[in-house]
Amino acid sequence: MFGQLVGEYRRRAGLTQEELAARTGVSARTIRELEAGRVTAPRQASARRLADGFGLDGASRARFFRAASGAGLPPIGAAGPVTPAQLPTEVAGFTGRAAELDRLDALLAADGRSTAVICAVAGTAGVGKTALAVRWAHRRRKRFPDGQLYLDLRGYDPDRPVDPGEALTRLLSALGVPMDEIPVGLDERAAAYRTRLANRRMLVLLDNAGTVEQARPLLPGAGRCVVLVTSRDSMPGLVAREGAHRLVLDPLPGADATALLRRLVGPRVDTEPAAAAELVSRCAGLPLALRIAAELAAGRPDGSLAALVAELSDRRRLGLLDPGGDPRSAVTTVFSWSVRALTEPAARTFRLLGLHPGPHFDVHAVAATARLDLAHARRILRELTRAHLIHRVGAERYGIHDLLHAYAAHLATDAGDHTGPALDRLRRHYLSMATAATDTLYPEQAVRRPRTAPPPPSAPDVTTPDAARAWLDAERASLVATVLQCAAQGRADQAVRLSSTLFRYLQGGHYTDALTVGECASDAARRAGDPAGEASAQLGIGTVYHRLGRLDEATTRLHRALTLFRDVGDLLGEARALSNLGEVEARHGFYPEAADYQLRALALHEQVGDRSGVAGALTNLGEIRERLGDFSAAAAYQQRALALFREIGEPDGEASALNGLGEASRHAGYPADAATHHSAALSVATGANLPDEQARAHAGLGRAHHDLGFAVFAWDHYQRALAGYRDLGLPQADAVHAEVATLARPAPEEPGTGENSAGENGAGGNGGSSLSAPG
Repeated sequence: MFGQLVGEYRRRAGLTQEELAARTGVSARTIRELEAGRVTAPRQASARRLADGFGLDGASRARFFRAASGAGLPPIGAAGPVTPAQLPTEVAGFTGRAAELDRLDALLAADGRSTAVICAVAGTAGVGKTALAVRWAHRRRKRFPDGQLYLDLRGYDPDRPVDPGEALTRLLSALGVPMDEIPVGLDERAAAYRTRLANRRMLVLLDNAGTVEQARPLLPGAGRCVVLVTSRDSMPGLVAREGAHRLVLDPLPGADATALLRRLVGPRVDTEPAAAAELVSRCAGLPLALRIAAELAAGRPDGSLAALVAELSDRRRLGLLDPGGDPRSAVTTVFSWSVRALTEPAARTFRLLGLHPGPHFDVHAVAATARLDLAHARRILRELTRAHLIHRVGAERYGIHDLLHAYAAHLATDAGDHTGPALDRLRRHYLSMATAATDTLYPEQAVRRPRTAPPPPSAPDVTTPDAARAWLDAERASLVATVLQCAAQGRADQAVRLSSTLFRYLQGGHYTDALTVGECASDAARRAGDPAGEASAQLGIGTVYHRLGRLDEATTRLHRALTLFRDVGDLLGEARALSNLGEVEARHGFYPEAADYQLRALALHEQVGDRSGVAGALTNLGEIRERLGDFSAAAAYQQRALALFREIGEPDGEASALNGLGEASRHAGYPADAATHHSAALSVATGANLPDEQARAHAGLGRAHHDLGFAVFAWDHYQRALAGYRDLGLPQADAVHAEVATLARPAPEEPGTGENSAGENGAGGNGGSSLSAPG
């Protein structure tokens, strides 16, 4: 349970496992082992570092340590609201801005108002808006005990700023709202968000907003929240309509700019005050430009600042424009200085980084894009990091300021770089890696995904399930962005291939991304006249809607996929669409219709030789017979499916069949056998990291132990099931919660519930069974 809690807090903080390791000093391996459930009792020091990294205090911190001690979580509903802690790391060497920090402090004096306090922090690019907001937020974090939300809206990203609907989904998820409870419409989503923040004391930092329209739906209503919105726009609409305060951030004054330069360069600033003043002037007092210029100076420890300024001021040789007091021109000028100081391979690589669509990238993506070996790519990334043109965000992972990203893309176009081949290399890298990773996680379904060349030997190792999932989790944002970029640039073939490869992974809980990728690929395929690609995308969308309980939408998409698969003669796709339609009909309670769909799917799967599909249809038929009360037939279907899943090595199918056997056994009146089946399912699901089947197994164990009279065991498994379903945002959480609501919480020590009474395998209790047990 503690591992689940770590994963929940990590995802709500928007961190990869590697980023959490860098923040806390707990190794990435330990974090992986905790989240996978292989380590259940962390050292106290590790638990303390993780709690500090998540910013936990008060009740949330106590709950975290209780779970770490193995004592389990408090009773259902007792934990209270989620307390997010999403603030990014402060910028090192922050200097000045005392007056601005005081003005932000004054916002707290407005405490007690009936509406949220909003402040728009405005200023030109590179002036330090984010650094100031994050600095203040960290200093005053304890004034917001209900949590801190952070979201980079990427308002000036020319390809994909975050739209308000997507932003609200992320914020609601961070607040603990299950995915199936997030409304579809923008207005309804915004209302749900305001409801969650009502009467809570929270800080909301909306970074890099492009327009008022992008930020307005993300504002709380009544409550005691403080909202900081950073933007290059002065946000007059927020001031006029929402009564927002405005803090315009000017370039650093001379003394503060010189102090920052002194911190970065050292005593040369004091020995050459005139040259230092000129350098500050050339940088227009912009912290971003000053940091880059300082790195140029630091790279010449034996040279004078005066010589550097003279060289940088030679506009005819450098081909630069006079900044003329314009900060935007000044920062671009400083970018030019820094790029011209790079080696040619580093300068070329920097330009090509402007093509990357995601927020972060690793050394392997850079090597593929620039056609470099890893050793050379690492040297170049170190050079770019020293020049402050990129920054590290994790182990061999990097990010780039949006202004630098746009500048790099502009340079790539102007320099005549072969951007098409470079982008193709990047996309082939992501496709080959995603294919290898998903083949590791879901080998039995490889035939359903596009085939591509394997990654080179130097690529990250994704041959184990943990490594494969870790790579996909780390690269998910970039993979999604790549699909969108392919579609936007008219490469429907690439968008469809990558989205088809990612669907199975994204359907495991990343439902918003799955829908985004699916809709994008579907539209691109339709525009390109690719019915097979559109069918694949519609099938993925329909599957996600089914998992989210949005059954009418699922039916519409799956029928569209079925029609398209039939039009192109794809029997395997037709079978998959039929099977999914059968599952939807079963959710509606239309069991005869569901059985008809599954039998037709079974015949087609057998015809094309898709053994995984055959086993899946058998499992679905077993569940249908179980709901119709024919428990012997249900068990027979599940046993056939179980044998086939084990033969082909498909752990998620094996876990599903075992859970199906458990449910049939319990309804037939054999709760001890049900516990045995569900325990076997839990073991398989835990080993293969299948959170949905883990939650289903816990729910089944809760019901079985309740029937057997072991209330303590039942309560514990119900809690675990509820937490698992809620973490995934699945509608089954409501059913489990309704069951638990009818139970009285057992005393901590209940007579007859010790280990000798009934183990986790549920042995004994009914003296035998007419239904089969797991082999």
